[in-house]
Amino acid sequence: QVQLVESGGGLVQAGGSLRLSCAASGRTFGSYAMGWFRQAPGKEREFVAGISWSGRSTLYTDSVKGRFTISRDNAKNTVFLQMNSLKPEDTAVYYCAVDRTPYRAVPGQDYEYEYWGQGTQVTVSS
Repeated sequence: QVQLVESGGGLVQAGGSLRLSCAASGRTFGSYAMGWFRQAPGKEREFVAGISWSGRSTLYTDSVKGRFTISRDNAKNTVFLQMNSLKPEDTAVYYCAVDRTPYRAVPGQDYEYEYWGQGTQVTVSS
């Protein structure tokens, strides 16, 4: 049974940092891109960042470029999201996800991802 478990969320002041982790179990995902999405109250889920299966290619939504960094450790089946210079508008539930197709460029749409974690809350106070 595939399971993705996010951790590292919490409450932080504006300008602060958090590091999210997503540990996958049930199978290995070294051949698949992985991504982070977020959903704020009353808003649709949006793509935040993604990383290719090799880790050599990344993709970010414009609002987090220069502040967030995605990385992965295939040996540990884990993906990370380092979030710096956090803003109140970054407040959301953050989800990690695994691409449904191996060995391709990072997809940016949620329907292109097959497995999802349960989410971790990130709250940024002003």
